[in-house]
Amino acid sequence: MSAPTGIDELLERVRANYTRIGPREAYAASRAGALLVDIRYQALRDRDGLIPGALVVERNELEWRLDPQGSHRAPEADRHDLQVVVICNEGYASSLAAASLHALGLHRATDLTGGFQAWKSAGLPVATPS
Repeated sequence: MSAPTGIDELLERVRANYTRIGPREAYAASRAGALLVDIRYQALRDRDGLIPGALVVERNELEWRLDPQGSHRAPEADRHDLQVVVICNEGYASSLAAASLHALGLHRATDLTGGFQAWKSAGLPVATPS
């Protein structure tokens, strides 16, 4: 039996399978039609705000909402070649989420390095939740 994989090694492995992008690249991608998907939980969205235009899908629903073949998919998740940028708070959970989307055939899925906090620090648009 092999030794268990730690989270740091797992993150390194999954991130080796796609190219992560920074805040400005994510902003440009969204302007070009990429789907930004915010997987942060409600308390963080309430505290820090929202990225205008991002689809909010909590992490536990992500695969069901973004599988283009799924019966519970979001209308935006209409094809496997959709560019998806997953955003968590600091860029860790989003890496595992992007890997999960790759497993569903969303081969252009990636995540935002540094997460929402990097987006906000870069001075990109943030809306106050209503």
